[in-house]
Formats: sequence, structure tokens, C-alpha cells
Amino acid sequence: MGIVHTEITLKNVKNGTIAPETVTAIVDTGSLNLVITEELRRKLELEIEGERTAHIANGQRVSCKMTEAVKVYWKDRFTVVQAMIIPGAEKVLLGAIPLEGMDLMISPATQEVVGVHGDKIEYLAL
Repeated sequence: MGIVHTEITLKNVKNGTIAPETVTAIVDTGSLNLVITEELRRKLELEIEGERTAHIANGQRVSCKMTEAVKVYWKDRFTVVQAMIIPGAEKVLLGAIPLEGMDLMISPATQEVVGVHGDKIEYLAL
């Protein structure tokens, strides 16, 4: 499978007056979180709520900042997650948790982000 990109829009949940940012994200189902750049965090005026240790693709363990809530939009779908800021990150990465929150997956046939249940959004209630 090749590298899949998709366009998403990010919005500061707490401060609705900050303009949303539309970006092209790398879609990585092997990653859990939404990763944003420090520059994007500043544009969205997201506060830092803490730090976590993360294992990144090259095998290193790094300390990453975690932001307050971010609303992630993909077409007519959205979810709310914290974003992770990996030191030196230059691209936005859309991981499994926000994908699951929007009922999305990568189609093996088309290499595109699609709804798990087609265009109809379905959520499981426990």
C-alpha cells in the first residue's frame, strides 16, 4: 500500500473565533493519534495540556506535547480529539483514533479515504 493523503479541516474547539485550517494530512492507520506541527498549533491557538512519550516510526521514543481538543472535519464528518506535536514534525498525520471517530478507513482498491459503511455514517452505541 502506498502513502495515502486526504484533506481535513481543523478547528479549535474552545475558541470558536479562530479561523479553521484546511490541510493535507498523511493517513496512517498504524499510528493512533492526530499529529500536527507546532506552526499549526500556533495558528489554531491551541493550548498545551500535557506531554506523553511516543514511539515513532524510526523506533525512537520521544516526548510529545498534547493539545487541548481539536475538531477534525473530513467532508461531512467530524470528531474531536487531542493533537500530538512530535518534535520536528513537518506534516500533519491522521491516525486510527480520528479515523475511527469519523467511521473512516482506507479503501484497499482505490487507496483513498472512504466511509467504512459507504456514505452513511454509522456509529456503534454500547
